[in-house]
Amino acid sequence: MNKSAARKRFMEPFWWSLFGAGGTLAALLMPIHLLLSGLAIPLGLIPAPAYERLATLIALPPTRLYLFALISLSLFHWAHRFRFTLYDGLQLKHLNLLIAILCYGGAALGTLATGYTLWAI
Repeated sequence: MNKSAARKRFMEPFWWSLFGAGGTLAALLMPIHLLLSGLAIPLGLIPAPAYERLATLIALPPTRLYLFALISLSLFHWAHRFRFTLYDGLQLKHLNLLIAILCYGGAALGTLATGYTLWAI
């Protein structure tokens, strides 16, 4: 087995685990967020929370951890899905390394930006 195949064999379970975790979180929790912020509050079904209340909620470490996990794992889910859409769907197999770097790099940058933003709040 050559070095490239060994590295691919080592990293693939890592990317698939991030894909699975992000897909699970996004499928379970994003509809709730969309229902609340996209329908229930604009239609007046529930009252909009006050800014001070949301700021107090965001200041709690479990809330920050929840938002960090939800956003970062969703980004890695997107990156993995988009990579294989380009790789298999558009037959860009000759650009596999570049696509992987751009997709996972974008997700990593988004994760860093999310962490920085949540830390700075």
